[in-house]
Amino acid sequence: MMGGGGMMGWGGGGPGLAGGGLLMLLFWGVLIVAAVVGVRWLWDQGRPAAGRGREESSLEILKRRYARGEIEREEFEMKKRDLE
Repeated sequence: MMGGGGMMGWGGGGPGLAGGGLLMLLFWGVLIVAAVVGVRWLWDQGRPAAGRGREESSLEILKRRYARGEIEREEFEMKKRDLE
C-alpha cells in the first residue's frame, strides 16, 4: 500500500483533492450548460424562426417571377393551372 492512504483516491495514491475537485467542477459545468441549452430549446419551441417572417406560397413566387419577366405568359398560365 502506498504511504499514508486510507480510502482509495485520498492520500497520494489516486487523483487526490486536485483531481477530484477538477472532475467535480467539470461535472457541474456540464450539468449547468446542459440545463441552459435544454431550457432555451424548450423556450424556442413553437416560436417562428428569427428572420424568416411569413413564408410565401408557391403562387406568390410564380406571380413574382412573371412580374420580373423570368417566365412568359404561357408558362405562367400553365404553372398556375398546375398549382390550383
